[in-house]
Amino acid sequence: STEKANYDSFVTALRQGYVQLQSVNDDTVTQWAYNVALTRFQEVWSPQRAKLIAPMADMLNHSAEPNCEITFDDMGNCEVTAMYDIQPGTPLTISYGDPTNPTPIFAQFGFLPADCATLFCKAMHLEPYIKELGIEFRELLIQTETGEIAPKVWDLFLYEILVNNDPGAAEAYFVAVKCNDEATKQQYQDQYFQYTLDSMKQHVYSILSDVDTLTAKAQNYDLNTHPRVPVIVAHNNLVRDTFTMTAALLEQMG
Repeated sequence: STEKANYDSFVTALRQGYVQLQSVNDDTVTQWAYNVALTRFQEVWSPQRAKLIAPMADMLNHSAEPNCEITFDDMGNCEVTAMYDIQPGTPLTISYGDPTNPTPIFAQFGFLPADCATLFCKAMHLEPYIKELGIEFRELLIQTETGEIAPKVWDLFLYEILVNNDPGAAEAYFVAVKCNDEATKQQYQDQYFQYTLDSMKQHVYSILSDVDTLTAKAQNYDLNTHPRVPVIVAHNNLVRDTFTMTAALLEQMG
């Protein structure tokens, strides 16, 4: 996996002496150091791309509505700036990532945000079409409280159907999406609604099956060696509960 490859590269760098660490051959210490580096860095792009860790600033927790932001000057000095007046006793928070989708935050930082209202629709198999249409991932969402599907998700699934079955219609729909021509889009959506609905159902039920399989696998792990299992299961449950509501909505449509 990518994480395993990153960890192996990290260990190799440590053992070549790039970082002075007395317990470099202690796997427990090495894993701790890797997790610190993975979860506490801030990425900067000027004057060059770098991943920096600043003591104290790396202790700020995540919020979907942060009250602080972290910046670094060209000398690498870290500054924490309040985004508005903060009342005494209020925790200082920053954003660890896009609040519309908790999965990447979970994957990197190992916790599930409690204030997430949406999930990515999990349609990574359609990534080439996402790029063609110029849709942002934060537009391809499902509401966690209702299972409601964002309009851009419908656009994406219909476009995939048209590309594979009617290239001429796909081109016309592509132009309509890019130009925000809602009238033309609606014509194609009405014409191909049942096909789009069936494709959406297939996708949603596939995700539900995958989540159940992954959860069952995770629950067989030893918590002593896999302490993140409860968080993994909580994430999977959020996905399952959300997509179960989505499936019910789709079934009501036909």
